Formats: sequence, structure tokens, C-alpha cells
Amino acid sequence: MTEDAAGSVTAIVHAGGTHVLPLLGRVEDLLREVAASHGPVLAEHAGSTISAGGKRLRPLLVILASAGGDGDGLVRAAAAVELVHSATLVHDDVLDLAPLRRGRPTVFAVAGRAAATQTGDLLFARAFSLLARNDDPEQVRALSDAGSALARGELLQRADAWDATIPLARYLRRCELKTARLFEAACIMGALEGGAGVDGAEALREFGRRIGLAFQILDDVLDVEGPAERTGKHRGTDLLDGTVTLPFILARERDPELGAVDPRAIVTPAQAEEVCDRIAATGALVEARAIALEHVAAAKAVIPAALPERERAALLLVADNVVARYS
Repeated sequence: MTEDAAGSVTAIVHAGGTHVLPLLGRVEDLLREVAASHGPVLAEHAGSTISAGGKRLRPLLVILASAGGDGDGLVRAAAAVELVHSATLVHDDVLDLAPLRRGRPTVFAVAGRAAATQTGDLLFARAFSLLARNDDPEQVRALSDAGSALARGELLQRADAWDATIPLARYLRRCELKTARLFEAACIMGALEGGAGVDGAEALREFGRRIGLAFQILDDVLDVEGPAERTGKHRGTDLLDGTVTLPFILARERDPELGAVDPRAIVTPAQAEEVCDRIAATGALVEARAIALEHVAAAKAVIPAALPERERAALLLVADNVVARYS
């Protein structure tokens, strides 16, 4: 985590109240316990995945959406969301043959396809074994729906691989499934654990959806313009994987020659960086950021007025932090 990112998260934690930081600490303890509970080999791989987990934005959303909750059930729900997220990262690295994740060697690179697949499966299974202890079918439903959406989104991305003509609506649908649904689930599960009931939880769903969409769009922008020392990977990694994202979709409308590029012909990091430069030259990155900012503004607008002021303030900072991560 960069110093700026750490500072942003600290501001969110302080805004959310004095109970938030201890709760995040308990979530970390539980994640470490899960990683260590299945023998030394899987513990090493699961532990390395969890420890590389970034800012814990999804568990933070669970905690903030609970509006002051602090019980063990809330900690389990927050940890379960992060475990599902971690599982998908491991599986994505297998599918993408990725050597690095956030600048660190992936489980796939270190231990191979079988071990990485098993590690992801373990993290996914442990998420639901934890959440089942909360004895709340609605929480399980929210997380299982998100898990199903993640799988459908991955299948959609595979179906779209190397297709330079995919429409904007299909790209956004992919973002909904692969990213936004888990943000939605985090908000719903936190609200449920905090006693808001199904109606109260639904009120936060749209906030999670909009934040998730902005998060993914800005991540795709960063893939085109972000330096390797910041992202932990070369610019244009998505292009090399055959994944066509919003910057390319917008740029092809501005540059007909770029629209004629065959993604399969982009096979080296140098070629990918050249295409990234051409995308940036069209102004598509500015437009993509503007679309993401529209989702951030919409997320802020739907924060329920019934939430306590400190949770509202913290969620506003979460929305701002999604943008600050890329500024």
C-alpha cells in the first residue's frame, strides 16, 4: 500500500468511529487464522495471498454498512467477503498465467496451476464455512449470489477475449458481474449484521454497485497509464491477456486505425505499451475517468439518509478514496 493510500484508509477509519480500527484488526487476525489452519503448504500459499490483499476495502464496507456493529458475526462477514475476493484473485492468476500480483510472485508462479487452484478453492470454501456460523440465510444468499456473478463474469470475459468490437454495454455488464456484485454483497451483509433488515440492506446495494463500477473502470485506466512500479505489472497487461476494456472501447471510436487493431497481434510488452500510448493520445482516458466519476457521484447521492452521520461521512470518504487511488 502506498503512503497516500494508507493515509486515505486511515481517514476513512477515523471518520467511521473508534470501533472501526479494532474491528479491522480482528478481521486480520481471523484471516491469518484461516490461512494457517490447513497445513503448512496451503497455509503458505493462502497466507501469501491474504497478506497481499491491499487496502481491505470490501471488509471496510461491511463494517461501515453495519452502522456501528461490533460483534463476532460482523468480523466473520467481513472476513468472508475478503476470502472470496482473495480466492478470485488466485483463480484469475491461474487463468491469466500471471507471474505477479501487486508486485509479488503469484501462487501460480511459485507453486503451479494445481496448487493455485486448490488454494483458491480453499479460500472460497472457508469463506462460506465462516459465514454459515452467522446463521443468517440472507447473508449467505448475498455472498453466494456474488460468487455466482464472479464466475459468470469470468466466463463472459473469456468469451470476449481478443474481441476488439465488444460494445460498451457488454463491457459494463462484465464489470457488474466481476467487480460490482461483491461490493454490493459487502454492503448488504454489513447492513444485515447491523440489524438493518432486508429493506435497509437493499438501500445500500446501489452504493456498492456504483463504487464497484468506478473501481473497475479506474483499474482499467490504470492498466493503460500506470507505471509498473505503482501497479506491479507492465502497462497493457489487459491487452496482452486479450481483455478489451473501456479505454480501448472509447479510443477505437476516436481513432479508426486503432479500431482496426487485432488484439491477437499484441504479443509483447513493447507492443502493448505502444497501443497504450495510442489510446492515451485519443483522450479516451480522460473520458473513462469522467465515466467513473459519474458513478462515484451517483454512489454518494444514494447513501441512505437514515445512516448515522459518522457512517455517512466514512462512506463518502470511501467513494473519494476510490478516485484518490488513481490520482
